[in-house]
Amino acid sequence: MQLSTRGRYAVMALVDLATQQTLGCECGPVCLAEIAARQKLSQAYLEQLFAKLRRAGLVGSARGPGGGYRLARSSDAIAIADIIAAVDEPIHTTRCEDGSPGCIDGGASGPTKCQTHDLWEELGRQIQMFLEGVTLADVVAGRIRGRAVPLDDGQRLAAE
Repeated sequence: MQLSTRGRYAVMALVDLATQQTLGCECGPVCLAEIAARQKLSQAYLEQLFAKLRRAGLVGSARGPGGGYRLARSSDAIAIADIIAAVDEPIHTTRCEDGSPGCIDGGASGPTKCQTHDLWEELGRQIQMFLEGVTLADVVAGRIRGRAVPLDDGQRLAAE
């Protein structure tokens, strides 16, 4: 799986913003220069990302002196998957698309899937479901470890 810097940086920046709001920052909106400095990210790059995050309704902005960004809704109502989707970051675990090298073989009988297609496609679904189930509040509070759980024997047998 590949997740570009766009998705990772957007998540890092919103976790930073959520952390500032959780700490009860009474300073109002948080400016991107502060986030960029704390996270060691390019402010110009964050400006591009925050424009997309604002259009997606995840952050609100205030202009002028004392301006900056705030979360548009509570951190427990923003899933990590929403952030990644807002910055146009698709989560792909396969190269399986028509016309691309890899999985799809356009033979005489039409397109066919490679033997591992379903494996990678299901992994992508699992990643998406995981990210949909994790919120900014979870990350800020450190409630991530232990969420990936192994299948028990009953689940394995049912899948077969």
